[in-house]
Amino acid sequence: MTLLTSDFDYHLPPELIAQTPAEPRDSSRLLVLHRNRNDDWIEHRGFRDLTDYLRPGDLMVFNRSRVIPARLHGLDSRSGARVEVLLVRRLEPGIWRALGRPGRRLRVGAEVMLEPSSGENFADSVRADSVRIEILATHENGLRTVRVSDESRLDSLGELPLPPYIKETPDDPERYQTVYADTAGSVAAPTAGLHFTDRMLCHIRELGVATAWVTLHVGLDTFRPVHGEDIAEHKIHTEWFELPQDTADAINRTRSEGGRVIAVGTTTVRTLEHVARDSDGETGAVTGNADLFILPGHQFRLVDAMLTNFHLPRSTLLMLVSAFAGRERILAAYQQAIECRYRFYSFGDAMLIV
Repeated sequence: MTLLTSDFDYHLPPELIAQTPAEPRDSSRLLVLHRNRNDDWIEHRGFRDLTDYLRPGDLMVFNRSRVIPARLHGLDSRSGARVEVLLVRRLEPGIWRALGRPGRRLRVGAEVMLEPSSGENFADSVRADSVRIEILATHENGLRTVRVSDESRLDSLGELPLPPYIKETPDDPERYQTVYADTAGSVAAPTAGLHFTDRMLCHIRELGVATAWVTLHVGLDTFRPVHGEDIAEHKIHTEWFELPQDTADAINRTRSEGGRVIAVGTTTVRTLEHVARDSDGETGAVTGNADLFILPGHQFRLVDAMLTNFHLPRSTLLMLVSAFAGRERILAAYQQAIECRYRFYSFGDAMLIV
């Protein structure tokens, strides 16, 4: 069967796009979707009820990537005009893929001098010690390759790159980070993990459920809709990941003992299934670039259940969860979530698929 992008479309009332995170973190709602039930296959619960669906011997795998302050403001060194640079992916020390606006000012050879302040005159604002971004190359889709003169100062200069559908900046930037995020590199949060508190993680372990970690640095393309109607023509993005040996050991042990591997977030799903695709048997430590495009028909080899948020129409993430639970069932669940006024997207409510 030929899959079309329009097969993964739905209408979301704009007021259901969550603009602020739930307080406290674990007070969001939880839609539970049972893949193998014909009756009562949807339940409406609170996120704290997640533990009712866990069993001793299960393993929950989390993405520990941390969002970097990738949105940078500066001045064109030649004209003094204000420009914005969004770092997308680190290629090597000091070298990044980036987006920028206005694009006409960010041609090869252009130099942007970063300053944390705004509204000042060019001559007064730029100092000799300003961090500089040099444009090295331009690419399709508006991407640039840039050199950053001093990466160590980006934390003090940059802003968190919130998705464009979020119009309000949280008072506490940590609310766009998971409580366990400790490896900087993402330009968007692995949002399924935003619901967890330290206390809830402790409670999960007390139940006999093990926890393990991967790192996948989330790129902007994760949240972009697929524009072409023929999905086969869509070029999937790649994202750097690491699956350490202790996580591989935990996965192998869980599977050999009959437990379930529960992926927290689509980024974790992608990491695990990418590793499984390239594995001949037991999982081992792997570092690389995930390029797996998960569509209906994909045979899941490591993931037995997943926790996720609600995803944008026509997105690769909606296609991924449809591959796991079935397209018709996912779209029906989304329609019910809309009717029940769930909150959608990054700061929205959660879905558990078992």
